[in-house]
Parts: sequence; C-alpha cells; structure tokens
Amino acid sequence: MNNIAMHILDIVQNSISAKAKLIEISIHENYNSNILTIAIKDNGIGMDEEFVARVIDPYTTTRTTRKVGLGIPLLKDSAQQSNGYIKLNSEKGIGTSIQATFQNDHIDRPPLGDIAGTIVLLSAANPDIDFKYIHQINENKYVFDTREIKNVLDDVRISDPKIRGYLKEMINENVKEIYVI
Repeated sequence: MNNIAMHILDIVQNSISAKAKLIEISIHENYNSNILTIAIKDNGIGMDEEFVARVIDPYTTTRTTRKVGLGIPLLKDSAQQSNGYIKLNSEKGIGTSIQATFQNDHIDRPPLGDIAGTIVLLSAANPDIDFKYIHQINENKYVFDTREIKNVLDDVRISDPKIRGYLKEMINENVKEIYVI
C-alpha cells in the first residue's frame, strides 16, 4: 500500500464483507502532537476474541478464494514503520473498530493519497451502506455523511457520474478549508 487512502479502501472492504450498514472513517491530523490517526468503525457482524487475536497474522483470513489476508498486517507495518501502532477492537454482533497512528512528519509515513476519491468511490459503489467521513486537523473538523447527501439528492443516485464528481470536489474543498495550522 503506497498511501493511506489505499489502506482505508482495503480495511473498509472488510467492513463491507462483515455486512456493515454504517461505516465511519476518520482522519485526525494533530500537528501539535505530531500524530496522524486514522480510524475505521463499523456496525458489521464483528469478530470473536480468538479471531481478533489472530487477525494481525497475514495467514488469517475469512476469504475462501485465497488463504492470506494482508490488509490489517500491512496497515500495522505501515504504522510501525512511522513510529505508530494499531488498535483493533471487535465484538461479535456489534461491530469492529481499528485505529492506526503514525508519526505525522516521519519520513516513512505514507502520504494521504486521494482520500476524497476513495470516500466517493466507496459511497457510490455501495449505495445501501452509509458512510460517515470525518477529517480533523488540530481543532478544525469537516464531516461528510452519506445519509445527509442521500436526503438532499432525493431520487438522484449517489453513483451518478455528475454527482460523484461534485462530491469529490466538495470534499476536497472542505478539507482544504480546515488546513489552517
């Protein structure tokens, strides 16, 4: 994974496979403490304690098409390479949350990548799932919630190409506004 957006896309695929109906993705860039935190939380089927303990192993997966699952181990490695760590919590029937921290200015921290494109892609490709994206920079915060967007769009699908372009531009503009350090 060469950027954080790709890590997010990969981890969110786990949430989608876990039948989540609401997925919250948050990025917090705290320049005062020099920490970048990403968190993904879902209300999917969750995992039992035994599976949570083993899921960091790349040879632990629920897939039947291949016997390796690299998403969480790769995220863990990326975080550790930039003086960070991951926390994984899950409860069967409740959902799962994963948090990764990175030293923000570490030379090995992956760049953010196309976060807006990733959020829009996930939203458009999974119209029956609600996504909440929170991007915080120090104390400034932007929130994108597909429940609000779908409400405004009424009968227009979020997957409509014109809507996708507008949403990506809207996210990028709003995140740029909170970059006051």
